[in-house]
Formats: sequence, C-alpha cells, structure tokens
Amino acid sequence: MKTKMKPAVYALLIAVPFLIIAFNACSKSGDDNGYGNNGGSSSGSTVSIKYMAFSAGTLTITAGTTVTWTNNDATTHTVTADDASFDSGDIAPGGKFSHKFTDAGTVAYHCTFHPMMQASVKVN
Repeated sequence: MKTKMKPAVYALLIAVPFLIIAFNACSKSGDDNGYGNNGGSSSGSTVSIKYMAFSAGTLTITAGTTVTWTNNDATTHTVTADDASFDSGDIAPGGKFSHKFTDAGTVAYHCTFHPMMQASVKVN
C-alpha cells in the first residue's frame, strides 16, 4: 500500500535546504566572510559582493582612491555607509557602484537589505 505525503512534508523538504543555506550565510562571523581572507585588509580598490558577503572585511586604501563594488550575487544589495556619507541605492545583480574616498579615517558600511553584511574602508 502506497502512502501519500502530506503537502506540509513536501514544503518542509523544500524549505530545509534553503534555511540551512540562509543560516550559514547569516552566521558567518566577522572573522571569516567566506572569501578566506578572514576579514583582513586588502589593498585593492574593488570589492565583490558574492555569497551574501563583501569580499573584504576591511579594505585599506589611500585618500583619493575610488572604490568600486560589483554585485556578483543573485540578489539586489546596497552599499550604505553607517555614517550616511554615501549610499549606493539598489545594486541589481551584475550592477556596480563607485565612491571616491577623500578623507582619512575608517568608514563602516552595510547592506540595508541584509544587515549581517558588514565591512569597512580604512582610508590612509
């Protein structure tokens, strides 16, 4: 005799893998953002947005450098300064945003859609 699975079981079987992925993305500590750089410094002027994370935990640059963020993820993100000094607005998959840093200091930023996505730019 065949037993029919209830719709709730199907929904659970479909939802569990997505929940695991979301949990893993959200639970990454600032010490490892999924790029293997342990949130360390980077001297480049580009940041990739992928796997629900910014590719550099801290990007170190010199004053006058323009940083470009590229959304290599499958969902829309933002690059929003915690001090409101810049805001990319929505960056669709494949889109880019650039900002020129002129003053020394450290600027923390995040994605407004995904608050667990956080990073900073250190300007020397």
